[in-house]
Amino acid sequence: MTSPVRSRRLGAYLRPPASLLGPLAVALAAMTVLPLVGPKLVSRFVDGAVAGRSTAPLLALAGAYLATAVGGQGARLLASWLASRAAWDGTNRLREAVADHTLRLDLDFHARHTPGEMIERVDGDVAALGDFLVAFLLEILASVLLLLGTLVIVGFEDLRLGAALLAYAALMAAVVGFSHRRSVAPLVGHREAMARHMGRIEEQLAAMEDLRAAGAGDYALRRYDASAGDVYTTLRRAHRAEALLVSSVYVTSALGTAVLLGLAIVLHSHGALSVGATVALFQYTQLVRQPLERMTDQLQHLQGALAGAGRLRQLFTETPSLTVPASGTSLPAGALALELDRVDFAYADDGEEVLAGIDLCVAPGRALGLVGRSGSGKTTIARLLARLYDPTAGAVRLGGVDLRSVDPAELRRRVAVVTQDVVLFDGSLRDNLTLFGTTPADDATLTALLGQLGLGTWLAGLSDGLDTRIGPGGAGLSAGEAQLLAFARAFLAEPGLVILDEASSRLDPATEILLEAAVDRLLAGRTAVVIAHRLSSLDRVDDIAVVDEGRIVEAGARIDLLRRPDSRFATLLARAVAT
Repeated sequence: MTSPVRSRRLGAYLRPPASLLGPLAVALAAMTVLPLVGPKLVSRFVDGAVAGRSTAPLLALAGAYLATAVGGQGARLLASWLASRAAWDGTNRLREAVADHTLRLDLDFHARHTPGEMIERVDGDVAALGDFLVAFLLEILASVLLLLGTLVIVGFEDLRLGAALLAYAALMAAVVGFSHRRSVAPLVGHREAMARHMGRIEEQLAAMEDLRAAGAGDYALRRYDASAGDVYTTLRRAHRAEALLVSSVYVTSALGTAVLLGLAIVLHSHGALSVGATVALFQYTQLVRQPLERMTDQLQHLQGALAGAGRLRQLFTETPSLTVPASGTSLPAGALALELDRVDFAYADDGEEVLAGIDLCVAPGRALGLVGRSGSGKTTIARLLARLYDPTAGAVRLGGVDLRSVDPAELRRRVAVVTQDVVLFDGSLRDNLTLFGTTPADDATLTALLGQLGLGTWLAGLSDGLDTRIGPGGAGLSAGEAQLLAFARAFLAEPGLVILDEASSRLDPATEILLEAAVDRLLAGRTAVVIAHRLSSLDRVDDIAVVDEGRIVEAGARIDLLRRPDSRFATLLARAVAT
């Protein structure tokens, strides 16, 4: 699948909107031109004062100088506001596009990268590009224009001074370029270390309860110290490179200014320059130095932007293996027939075979129980049915339609998945049930559904009803309540296939009784795939498939398998009862 981000250059997202380009251009022009006028006014003022001109013209020149100084600062403030607004709009568009691209990537990719690392990619790198956009518009672009204007004005004043100033600017640019190249690699290394550090912090925060229960605080602290040490080491390298850059520029600037002033004094002594022109030359020398120093100061933003852009481009080279059909096929209405036809599956990163030669058929409206040891391939089969993966060989069909030809949005509407890992968001109860409006439903429907799941009394006891705020991760809810809400969310979509992957493993006995009564009614008329380690929870299924080392080693009607004492399912059930 072609990523929407890859099909456009990063700059397309960061380009200022047309409505801001005109005012921004005017503001940039003003903050460039007005500083160039100031030294000319100073030159005329000094020469006039030396010549003994009257006070009125000198006051007029002073007033004009003050006006240009104030106007230049005002233009800079306006340009800063416009540039910040343009950067904010552009980075928000880019964040949205990057997040969309990342969410489309395979589960294998997300298994290799922690959420903390991805937050740094989506937010940190994009923020670096936004900082550079502001720096580019305000400092780099404006400074280049100011530098060119200064060279032109001094060249017209005296060609020899113009040539010397050009040589000075070229030397400064060479020093900046050399130092910049030396400083990019350390900064890239620092950003990579920071991304790893953020990922490890997120990992430890997510596992805080387990770490505390196991008394593993010292281990977590040592792991944090090691990660923070990497950040510190790379930051020191980046700061040393930056210090070399800044010091080189300032030393070169000081030497160049001294040489130019010496040349101006010589020309003045020979009558080639007036006192005012000499003072103006000094100011123009500062105008050359200031843009280069500003550009040097902003190279940190440039370096961060280059590092961020490189990492984002690397992220965009990651492409999902799941293809999206140009015109997706719809699935039949009602319960969906299920078929896996000679399905093989291996993970792309290591090529290790997980499933081999899977043949499985489930008629519409029947419930299939998948049993087998942990790691046998049960969950992988469920993920293939939800098209979180595609088979490496064979085909997966629902309602006789190959899932690779089905519109993804259609598939998500018709297939509901409930796992033991309940995901609840920071939002209202209503938003959590409808996934913020993804599955629209009125309050009456939601209230009735919760009542069917045995949560009617619980809902009535909430002070704000459906508007009650659910904390991140379901904070404040019991495991059973959270699991029942996950069931309500799944069944709200009226799916044709329901996949339950260890969905009742977190429930207490009382809540499980509520769940069983609700699920019996909610699964009526739907096809279901139930994965459970507790074989006693498979009483409601019609068929059984036993999975062992990625293969279906036994399949048939549950009742028929139970009647055969030598069947694998009967043997597994007997062992489970005995233990």
